[in-house]
Amino acid sequence: MRLFVGLDLPEDVKANLGNLVQRLRPLAPLRWSAVANLHITTKFIGEWPEDRLPAMKQALDSIHGIAPFSISIRGLGWFPNPHRPRVFWAAVRAPEALAQLAAATGEATSSLGVPQETRPFAPHLTLARMPDSSPDLSALRRAIASLDSDDFGQYHATTFHLYLSKMGPGGSVYTKLASYSLK
Repeated sequence: MRLFVGLDLPEDVKANLGNLVQRLRPLAPLRWSAVANLHITTKFIGEWPEDRLPAMKQALDSIHGIAPFSISIRGLGWFPNPHRPRVFWAAVRAPEALAQLAAATGEATSSLGVPQETRPFAPHLTLARMPDSSPDLSALRRAIASLDSDDFGQYHATTFHLYLSKMGPGGSVYTKLASYSLK
């Protein structure tokens, strides 16, 4: 089973991002993300044996001391950079508590043998990935530059979740296996 840990987005934020993707999708032949699947990943676990799922749930249940916090989804950008983009993303703006949660999920899962992340935590929402070819992005870039706003909403994060990711005919399907309160 393929697992990750993350935070949900509220429906109003997803709707705002969905409107953006609907407007931008016709302008560039990218691999656009399903808006319903958007989430903030704090730890990608990868393949995990089903018989060790209880241990994973218990490790994540040991995370304490991180109070609920506000998150805003504001800004758009490109990884690794705008000149040679591979990923088009929306920015996640949050206090240090989000980075602390990512560190805590990394520590909790590493106690079970999941490798620690070596890159700095860079929270974002992947809106699209570039295809292997280099598409013309000029119309997309003009549309982004002409947006009235790049603020897609904010919310108060009170829980994080362990998700199962399964590939289906229409793409990945995410299922919450467990939820944990921030406290």
